[in-house]
Amino acid sequence: MPHVKSLKVTYDPPNDSNTFTSGDCISGKVTLEVEKQHEIDSLMIKFKGKSRVLWTERYGQVVVCYHSKDKYFSIKHYFIQDKNHKEEDHDQTQLTNENKGNYSNDLAPGLHVYPFTFQFPQKEMPSSFKGSVGKIVYLLEARLGRSMRIDKKDSTKINFVSNSDMTRDPAVMTPQHETKDKKLKHFASGTVAMDVNIEKTGYFQGEGIKVVACIQNNSTREIKPKYCVYTKHSFFADGRRRLSTKDLLKEVGEPIPPSTNKNVQRVITIPHDMDPSILNCSNIKVEYRLRVYLDIKFASDPEIKFPIIILPASQAPAVGPPPTFGGFGFEPFCNSNPPVWGVAPPQQPTAPQLFDPPPSYGAYAMYPPVTDYKK
Repeated sequence: MPHVKSLKVTYDPPNDSNTFTSGDCISGKVTLEVEKQHEIDSLMIKFKGKSRVLWTERYGQVVVCYHSKDKYFSIKHYFIQDKNHKEEDHDQTQLTNENKGNYSNDLAPGLHVYPFTFQFPQKEMPSSFKGSVGKIVYLLEARLGRSMRIDKKDSTKINFVSNSDMTRDPAVMTPQHETKDKKLKHFASGTVAMDVNIEKTGYFQGEGIKVVACIQNNSTREIKPKYCVYTKHSFFADGRRRLSTKDLLKEVGEPIPPSTNKNVQRVITIPHDMDPSILNCSNIKVEYRLRVYLDIKFASDPEIKFPIIILPASQAPAVGPPPTFGGFGFEPFCNSNPPVWGVAPPQQPTAPQLFDPPPSYGAYAMYPPVTDYKK
C-alpha cells in the first residue's frame, strides 16, 4: 500500500470573480495526507506563468512540429529541501513552520498542511487564455519527492487578468468609417452601397457597439443588413503563423426594398464573459472584428470589417458621459448629402501604441505559405 494517500494544492479566492492581476498576493496551502509513518526527500510549491504554442503540419510523409514558449516568471518555495540538492536558484526560498523552524521530513500518519504566499510580479503580462494550439497559463504546482519513486505532483490554474490600461491609448477612442459599393450582375441589376460608422475602436465587456449606416439599394433585389462579431486567434512559432477564426455574435437587420435609401442603426452588446483582446503577448494574439455586410440573394455579399478592441470591464470608468456621435459622420445624410461612393474616407492619424505589438504578419510572409491556413 502506498504511504502517501493524497497531495493537494489550493489557494484562497481573492474576490467574487476569482481573478488576480499584477502585484496581487496569492495565499494557499499544500495538504499532504499519509497513511503510515513516512520519510520524504523534498516538498515544494512552484508559482509560474508562461505562454506556449505547439502545432504540427504534414508535408507528404514528413510531420513538422512548430513550437514556441515565453516564460514570464517561475518562483519556487521549499517546505522540505532535498539534502543532496545542489541547484542554485535565485527564485527559490526555504519556508519555515509557525515556530520559525524547518519542516520535518519524517511524517506521522494523518494530514499535514503547509501554508504559502506568493506575489505576482509587478510587470505587464497577458491575461490567461486557452486556444486551439496555444495557451497563456498561470499556475501553482506542488511536487513531492521520495527516494526511488516518481515524484508526486498536483497543480491548479489561476485566472489572471492583465492590468495593462489600454484606455490610455488614443487609438481606443478613434472612430471608424468605411464605405462599400457593388454592381450587381447575372440574376439582378443595379447597384448597392453602404456608408458605415462606429463611434470608437475599444469597447468594454458588456458595452454596446453602436453601428450607424446609410444604405442605398439601387438594385432590383431586396437586401438585408447583417452584423457579425468574430474573433481571430493568431499563433506564432518558428517563423510561421497559425490562424483560427470563430463567429461569436450574429444579428440581422430589417429588409430594405429595391430602389430604397435608408439610414439604419444597430446596437450590438458585447457579452460580459467575452475574453479581452490580447495584444501584449509575443506568440499569441487575440483580436476581434465587426463585419457589416449586405445579404443579397444569388450574389456575393459586399462587406466592411472594423477592428475592435475588447477591454476588461474592471477598467471601465465608474461614471461616464453618454456617447456623442456628432462630427464623426453619424448624422443621417441619405436624403441630403449622399456620400461619394468609391472614394476612400480620410485616414485617421496613426495613434501611438501603448505597448510593443506581437511580431508583424509581414515578418512571416518571407516563409513559404501554408495552404491549409488562410491569412
